[in-house]
Amino acid sequence: MSSWARRFIYYPDDRVVPSVPSGGLGTGVALHPVGGPALSAWYLPGRGDTAAVLCNGNAGNRADRLPLSAGLQRRGLGVLSLDYRGYGGNPGEPEEAGLIADAEAAANHLASLPEVGNLVYFGESLGAAVLVGLAERRPPAALVLRSPFTSLLDVARAHLPFVPSGIVDDRWASLERIRAIDVPLLVLAGTADRVVPYAQSLRLFEAAPGPKRLVTFEGADHNDPVLTFGARLLDETMRFLGDTLGLGAAG
Repeated sequence: MSSWARRFIYYPDDRVVPSVPSGGLGTGVALHPVGGPALSAWYLPGRGDTAAVLCNGNAGNRADRLPLSAGLQRRGLGVLSLDYRGYGGNPGEPEEAGLIADAEAAANHLASLPEVGNLVYFGESLGAAVLVGLAERRPPAALVLRSPFTSLLDVARAHLPFVPSGIVDDRWASLERIRAIDVPLLVLAGTADRVVPYAQSLRLFEAAPGPKRLVTFEGADHNDPVLTFGARLLDETMRFLGDTLGLGAAG
């Protein structure tokens, strides 16, 4: 992959983040992806038997996403918030197969906890593609995707229409993958998203074969608080999990 393409895809934030989340919300976790470096993560326990692997987008780190993970925890959901290889002080270089392996290590960790009975995935933007890739081979009890795209090439061409197909090795072909993933699906997307066009999130939603729900945020851009950790996003997520898995939504 060209250096230009890699810079377009990944913005690794290698700042070392605290070993545990602030406010005593959880504990530090070491993850061990197959064939990859050990990774640092956080586990915020919930009040029931449902917990989520939380995968971020292509920039920042888990400390930036604490308002989201803490908001979900306050509503009863356990959350394992990880940083990929190359992010948050973790060693390694990000690439497609490696990031999916990182998410699988997080899923393995949650599945090993005696208190976790239902394993769900929550992915944002690039993290949505990571977890679609994982769900293809390891289906969760439910899948929540915020601002998912159809493929990396589609996103690139939304910004630069004449991007040649051969320049991108990491395809992140979520539209192809989602057709084989028959699990309850929630898609959360903003109509004014200038990073991932709303039309791509809608196409992916329409292609999914299982029970599904679309929640649209009118006028919301990719990184607006209403779409990243706002009360409606949190409540809609918990309502979906409550309807799907019987998880209580009160916070």
